[in-house]
Amino acid sequence: MTDPRFPELTQRQITILKEHGTIESFDTDTRVFTLGDLQYDFFVVLEGAIAIEDPTNENALIVEHQKNEFSGDSGMLSNRSAQFHAIAKGGTTLLRLTPLELRRAIAKHSDISDLLLNAFLLRQQTVLSEFTGGLKLVGSGNSKETYAIRDFMDKNHIWYNFMDVDSSVEAKDLLLSFNLDEADLPILITSDTKICKNPSLDSVARNSGVLMEFEDKVFDLLVIGAGPAGLAASVYAASEGLDVVTIDSNAPGGQAGKSSKIENYLGFPTGISGSELANRAYVQAQKFGCNISIPHRAKSIEHTGDHFVLCATNGKEIKTKALIAATGARYSRLPLEDIERYEGSGVYYSATGMNASSCKDEIVGVVGGGNSAGQAALFLADHAQEVHVILRGGDLGSKMSNYLVQRIEAAPNVFVHLFTQVTQLNGTHHLESLILETKDGEQTEKAITNLFTFIGARPGTDWLKGLVTTDEKGFICTGPGIEEKALFKCDIFRKRKPQSLETSIPGFFAVGDVRKGSVKRVASAVGEGSMAISQVHQFLGELNARKTMEV
Repeated sequence: MTDPRFPELTQRQITILKEHGTIESFDTDTRVFTLGDLQYDFFVVLEGAIAIEDPTNENALIVEHQKNEFSGDSGMLSNRSAQFHAIAKGGTTLLRLTPLELRRAIAKHSDISDLLLNAFLLRQQTVLSEFTGGLKLVGSGNSKETYAIRDFMDKNHIWYNFMDVDSSVEAKDLLLSFNLDEADLPILITSDTKICKNPSLDSVARNSGVLMEFEDKVFDLLVIGAGPAGLAASVYAASEGLDVVTIDSNAPGGQAGKSSKIENYLGFPTGISGSELANRAYVQAQKFGCNISIPHRAKSIEHTGDHFVLCATNGKEIKTKALIAATGARYSRLPLEDIERYEGSGVYYSATGMNASSCKDEIVGVVGGGNSAGQAALFLADHAQEVHVILRGGDLGSKMSNYLVQRIEAAPNVFVHLFTQVTQLNGTHHLESLILETKDGEQTEKAITNLFTFIGARPGTDWLKGLVTTDEKGFICTGPGIEEKALFKCDIFRKRKPQSLETSIPGFFAVGDVRKGSVKRVASAVGEGSMAISQVHQFLGELNARKTMEV
């Protein structure tokens, strides 16, 4: 049976791909791409073989692509760097396609697209789960800064090897070999052994290729936020031919990306993790030509009259005719005086696979009563000794789906505390225990070492600075119900009311959790993101008509 990671292309498919690329022959062993290369090419083997080798492991052979097989992975659709060396063996003839040529071929031919993308995703999954390598991160498992970098790399599916100086002799030896000490931690070691001391997320993104560069021009559409709503908008916009760029401050998936298992999303009867759903949508948007760059946090926005100018925190300016705000909502901190010192070392705002190992046989707490809290509690229950769900209210089912409530009630190691809140955190370097207090004032100390909080979602609208109308909580107002006096004075709004997802400025749309009145569910966010594109088309049509009249 053929391994789905290494399928063969048919002769018809190869003939089609020849129309997009060039044929090259190699008399001797020749490296065709190198570990760390950005924008490396895609190859189909016409004769001979390509050996994929891991230079970080004494050039160990990963796989050898034979006749009619192909090299590459999903990183080719973005700026992500090559993870291995590729050597064309002597006597080999290859068909070479640049990343741009590959995207054009994928966009035109669905059978080729299906075959390649399925293999690419499976290869990425294999590398992340079965191989040790990639970027090296050295730091303390109890460090907030180290945790932030690990969290960023995990959520962006960046291949890396974490070395914990608290438990690894190899990590300590590595510091000595580079003449570094623990004051320099965390450090990132790139594929070319460049040392980055206490790297920013921007630096991590640049070294992995997640942060993209794109043209300085006016795009048709800018999508701010790559959660379910933003990714859906990106997929539909790019697939319908719009010139679109999407940015996010952290990783694809938004709040949904933090869900360990979503079981009520249409079409996935056995469930799918938020991270996997987001990664598939991320690849899907890039397949259609969407430029996705992370991390870009929106800092400010200006409306010039005929287009918008977004200024990001890393100094990047992006110009666009239309804009979709899909910045979602962020969970609030517990109102505890010293909580910041425990963030990343006992207090977390998502429960992912990275957290599972630290929770093994431990007592953990989950604060919140929504679906994210329920999914986290059940996921952690498979690893922890006990999981304590902590609610200020008295009804677990008031905001949580019934299937999650039933599973929590049936789980033998999950305990629900109603009318209870956390009032104190204890621990020297890492969370060691906390104080729970009931509404009657009764206090109990619990030896909870990992606390996950999912409370008080706040909209991500700080960057708007009053440009469009929001409600008293900061959620963006949309639709024909916006008061007349709040609308931007222009020809478009003199002829019509705002569309259902349009804000008080024409061409500025809001979807998903950031929008006032939205339903806080993945399916509704995806629906809003896709629906917004028909409204973007209407606005762009009006914009073009106005320019035609001016000419």
